[in-house]
Amino acid sequence: MELNLALEDERWVEALPDFEELARGALLALGRRLAVTPTELGLTLASDAAVRTLNAEWRNKDKPTNVLSFPARDLTPGEAPDALLGDLVLALETCRREAAAEAKSLADHFRHLVVHGTLHCLGYDHEDDAAADEMEALEVLILGDLGIADPYRDMENHEEPVRA
Repeated sequence: MELNLALEDERWVEALPDFEELARGALLALGRRLAVTPTELGLTLASDAAVRTLNAEWRNKDKPTNVLSFPARDLTPGEAPDALLGDLVLALETCRREAAAEAKSLADHFRHLVVHGTLHCLGYDHEDDAAADEMEALEVLILGDLGIADPYRDMENHEEPVRA
């Protein structure tokens, strides 16, 4: 999977200097699990303010969120993407807050959100319990391949903050 990075908030460099390597590693792990055909994914690292604006415009939610996914076209899980899969936008402050609240490293949370957002672009969702179980199981497998603990294991309710 080809990754096109856009850095809109320079604070990402200080917060997570190896963000490009971490994102590429997460996508490689995802690609190995799902055998994704060659495709291109855009990843924008932004601020809460930028994500809040996008979230209000595209989802009618006037608040920042951790990751927004913009698929190039609607896919069903398992369907091959076109040359362009879509775009992800991550919000720095929200990612930092969530990582701290969940007692995990920003690097691990970042990789989880890259996997989570990419799965959305690939047609996975968590709109109902069955779909959420399928998506979460894939996330856990992929993150396990990266040496990251199950992010859902200690959650009493599988809701926010991860589901965007």
